[in-house]
Amino acid sequence: MDIKILGPGCPKCEQTVKIVTEAVAETGVNAQIKKVTDVMEIAGYGVFGTPAVVIDSEVKCVGKIPKKEDVKSWLTK
Repeated sequence: MDIKILGPGCPKCEQTVKIVTEAVAETGVNAQIKKVTDVMEIAGYGVFGTPAVVIDSEVKCVGKIPKKEDVKSWLTK
């Protein structure tokens, strides 16, 4: 599973990284987590609000910190 956290590195983005990392650890899913800070790469996903979460090329969340329960549900589908 390929997970990308899109954002410039603001506190909300860092909180999103923490939540996603915890959710991956708690579910035991084999996933690679990558932080994407390049504005052009972020725009390539059609995302204009950050933080955003992309799982296997599908945008799951834009412009807010996701709840850990939501992230877990995305990981186990």
